[in-house]
Amino acid sequence: MEKKLFFIFNPKSGKGLIKSKLLDIVDIFVKHGYQVIVHPTQSAEDTYNAAKQMTQHADLIVCSGGDGTLDEVVTAIMDSRIDVPLGYIPSGSTNDFANSLSISKNMVKAAQEIMEGQVYGCDVGSFNKDTFVYIAAFGLFTDVSYQTAQTLKNVLGHMAYLLEGAKRIFDIKSYHLRIEVNGEVLENDYIYGMVTNSRSVGGFKNLTGKNVKMDDGLFEVTLIHTPKNPLELNEIMGALLNAVDNTDLVDSFKTDRIVIEATEDIPWTLDGEYGGEHREICIENKKKAIHILLNPMKHKAKPLELPLQQ
Repeated sequence: MEKKLFFIFNPKSGKGLIKSKLLDIVDIFVKHGYQVIVHPTQSAEDTYNAAKQMTQHADLIVCSGGDGTLDEVVTAIMDSRIDVPLGYIPSGSTNDFANSLSISKNMVKAAQEIMEGQVYGCDVGSFNKDTFVYIAAFGLFTDVSYQTAQTLKNVLGHMAYLLEGAKRIFDIKSYHLRIEVNGEVLENDYIYGMVTNSRSVGGFKNLTGKNVKMDDGLFEVTLIHTPKNPLELNEIMGALLNAVDNTDLVDSFKTDRIVIEATEDIPWTLDGEYGGEHREICIENKKKAIHILLNPMKHKAKPLELPLQQ
């Protein structure tokens, strides 16, 4: 029986280059023995619903788009509780997750690597009742991604985020948090926090620290204290950009679970998309919960002994 591949792509992602590569990508899938079902996304809700429905029928799901598209597809797979392998062809403006896994930026090459790849386990995060792939964040600039217009992202790329974020540099909001993590309690005022499983955030490498592994069952957590003056703000920025833990104004650590209580509702972003406002948050790491096809020549991790569905 011919294997079924569900290919779901965001035609508006990035600069819409997927449209000119579509036939080449589908041809690669067919040449490797797949019956291909192609679905251009209509909305975030459509992405989730279509992917969830196809988990019951597909032997492999491949998605193409930015981090938001990937988030919807991974959430659908997690919610379906059906173990369908995943392939990812990045076509967004930033593609932090793809960069972290050394997935090719050439879409046709990425498709070929999926077909020739091996299955690896990748951690996924649970955020209360939601799922995120590589980052849950609050505070300074975290609304930039979902408030920056798609057309601006397409024209300016990464620079669009910087331009949008610069508008709010002098309007920093602070949040008082009580945090339970690794058997300890932290309580302080913070302007920013991120819980990540990524080597790149917003296109910047090393912000999440060094020795980041995508399958170790641990998140990298960064919490930035509220600076009292411009000198402290400068100290924070220097520590982050240089990936050096030399300041008490930044709390950074690894954990598989973190519980956060705030004195007010806080807007969060999950993989660059709006994740709602929350006062109580529980974030947990689901170790190797997603099985993704990757080029074995680019990964030191051991592939899973997990054959594709027949």
